[in-house]
Amino acid sequence: MVKKILFVFVILCLFLCGCGKKKPVPDTLSVIQDRGKIIVGVREDAFPFGFRNKEGKLDGYDIDLAKYIAKCLLGSEDRIEFVPVTAQNRIMKLNSGEVDILIALMSITNSRQQILDFSIPYYVAGQAIMVNQNSNLHGLGDFEGKRIIIVFGSTGEQTLRTNVPEVEVIGYKTYNEALNALKAGKAEGIVADDTILLAYALNDSSVRLFPKRYSREPYAVAYRKEENSLRLMTKIDYIIEEMSDSGKLARLREKWQVSR
Repeated sequence: MVKKILFVFVILCLFLCGCGKKKPVPDTLSVIQDRGKIIVGVREDAFPFGFRNKEGKLDGYDIDLAKYIAKCLLGSEDRIEFVPVTAQNRIMKLNSGEVDILIALMSITNSRQQILDFSIPYYVAGQAIMVNQNSNLHGLGDFEGKRIIIVFGSTGEQTLRTNVPEVEVIGYKTYNEALNALKAGKAEGIVADDTILLAYALNDSSVRLFPKRYSREPYAVAYRKEENSLRLMTKIDYIIEEMSDSGKLARLREKWQVSR
């Protein structure tokens, strides 16, 4: 009887010890290399950074950047899979593991740095305001007690709450929906990154931008906040630095007609 009890005890100890050992989780760069492709979350509603061209293919500044990163990491820009994301779901798709990284107009903010890691910036934008061409408003302060549109998941609301606490904020899922709402008179303006609004203003004479910028928005590659991201972050930082030093980033800005 005693032998049986000892035998069961030994087996139980071995089982518990085995359960306590966790297999090491491979770092993200190794996973990408073993898979043979990198999965990148990008925007498809944010011309000229991420959008669908006339052939229905993803195109834009962020798309070109992602392809170059794939080429540097895996030897070919074709070793990439794009996953469209929105301002609202992009962080969820990253942290769930659906994508390896985000190159999706992700500006670095203090709050985001609590839950994500970021590369060095690859572009610096600024918050701007767009109104209808016949609007008699001329600055952010004119919106006190009025309605202004943001896109959910963007940093525009923070800018508004800081500068005009009494403004009425209306949110939409996409920039196209926001523009249509502005033109329909549902609000007096839109606040968003200048790069996005400028593209609309250049192609639509019924709207205009205020000249002032109300924030500094450094765009960066976003990663899951975990130790396994470190090697990938280091590698991509090196790639972005090389692109800056060699003039590749400047040529991207020129190609997509966006200022620094």
